[in-house]
Amino acid sequence: MQRLRIAISLVVTLMLLSAYSASTPAPEDKVNMGSMTVADLEKAGDAARAQKDYAKAIQYFQTALARDRKNSVLYNKLGLAELQRGDMRTARQDFEKAVKHNPKFAQAVSNIGAVDYFNKKYGSAEKSFKKAVALDETNPSFHINLGAVWFAQNKLDRAIAEYSRAVELDPYALQQDSRSGVTAQISTPEERAKYSYMLAKIYAKRGDVDNCLHCLKKAKDEGYRNLANVYKEDDFSKMWQDPRLHEVVPPPTPK
Repeated sequence: MQRLRIAISLVVTLMLLSAYSASTPAPEDKVNMGSMTVADLEKAGDAARAQKDYAKAIQYFQTALARDRKNSVLYNKLGLAELQRGDMRTARQDFEKAVKHNPKFAQAVSNIGAVDYFNKKYGSAEKSFKKAVALDETNPSFHINLGAVWFAQNKLDRAIAEYSRAVELDPYALQQDSRSGVTAQISTPEERAKYSYMLAKIYAKRGDVDNCLHCLKKAKDEGYRNLANVYKEDDFSKMWQDPRLHEVVPPPTPK
């Protein structure tokens, strides 16, 4: 079973936007960028970013943009490299430039929200994520983003609705190992436990017993205090007689 992804779609964006191929060699330290086309510079920037040479990637994308100043894709990729380097302020500015040149560029809109999310500016992040969903409602990662910001504001019903929609669009939307994203923003074991329990409810409602039990075990290990609620909430009702659930959460003692 894949480990659950508890991640904001910034991580997804990094993967989706990378045109890098494993067969593409890393850029050399000494490259005559003046002889390269915009397409070549973009490809080299993707390769440098994949190799985590963010300074070189930024140089490639900036050189390409000097020749193609209205290229929204390049601004977005430049912003991603800057963000990965830790320069959130500049990254946000370049994401905004990407949107300026293409107002319907949903990924760039989402990335603006991601910067605000990481800076715990949840109101601004919420607006960007809502806009990204409006631009492309069928993208599950945008719903994951919006669910993350709802969760950060303790609006769990709204968070569950967005995560549920993401899973409707892609049954594997919440399944991918990641060490960044939402988990990096949850500072207490109590919050992590609550998050795991929320995901368990989503999987229970979908009838995905394996993933539901996996999340309940995580919630238990993380010290969730209200596990007994599984025998009170209708979302778990189809599992009440399942011995596997009893192993994780013992059923209440008959009065």
